[in-house]
Amino acid sequence: MTTHTAPLTSAQAELLRQALIRQGFDFTEKPHALFSAKKGKLNVTVYEKGPKVLIQGKETEDFIRFTLEPEIIGEAKLGYEEILEPDKFEPHFGIDESGKGDYFGPLVIAGAYTDAIIARRLIDAGIMDSKRVTSAARIRKLAEIIRSTPGCATTVVAIGPERYNSMHASFRNLNRLLAWGHARAIENLAAARPDCPRTLSDQFARPEILQRALKEKNLTIQLEQRTKGESDTAVAAASILARERFIDWMDKTSAASGVRLPLGASDSVVSAARELIAKHGPDALGKVAKLHFKTTQVILGTPE
Repeated sequence: MTTHTAPLTSAQAELLRQALIRQGFDFTEKPHALFSAKKGKLNVTVYEKGPKVLIQGKETEDFIRFTLEPEIIGEAKLGYEEILEPDKFEPHFGIDESGKGDYFGPLVIAGAYTDAIIARRLIDAGIMDSKRVTSAARIRKLAEIIRSTPGCATTVVAIGPERYNSMHASFRNLNRLLAWGHARAIENLAAARPDCPRTLSDQFARPEILQRALKEKNLTIQLEQRTKGESDTAVAAASILARERFIDWMDKTSAASGVRLPLGASDSVVSAARELIAKHGPDALGKVAKLHFKTTQVILGTPE
């Protein structure tokens, strides 16, 4: 194990700070972090949001076993996941998406199948929710680990901007479009693993919206939807695969257009869109962007 994340209370974060001081860690500043410290090849960072700790390096497992769990958390979890969270290790599909909140780029829905053996291998390899992975290189490395794990069936459904705009105009609702993509991913996985009894996805809308989409495809599988679904290993693996496809598209399209396409829907997105239009004409926008965003009116200077 070379990477690990865990939620902390504010009191536990302070206990961890004191433990790192006692152990001779060198502290450095890091954006959005309460503190970050390094000793040898081991890095420990506690982020403000949560707070949560990210541990990285070859000595990660020893630090968890001998410092984090006994001194800070007060509970032994590492190696006991099968007992504490048995549902993570039962056969199931995990579904997640990327690009939903980004003006530029596709909407990507991915899925992964895990069972006890696959889940354990992915956990030991450091598979986690893609939102916790800030490096594109790391996303790609983790995605390759997922694809190369024996028995781990995967699928990626990428809806490029032009098709996305057409489908959104037809569905007239983002959640219905998301449900279609989730159902398509589940359908693909079910073809590969027809004996899988359950599927889990992060809850993005009322449960009946996805249930209806599955019914339209004649899929009869136990469906579970919950917030923070990425804590499940299969959903986390799906989030990595979806993010990889999204950033690959963004990098390729940025290079081809000669305009760096930023993430999100900020002022830098507006500037990039106007640069793109200046270089390639107004029709270029619909080929790279989700036009129903209010950002489109800002870019074009038109009323809502």
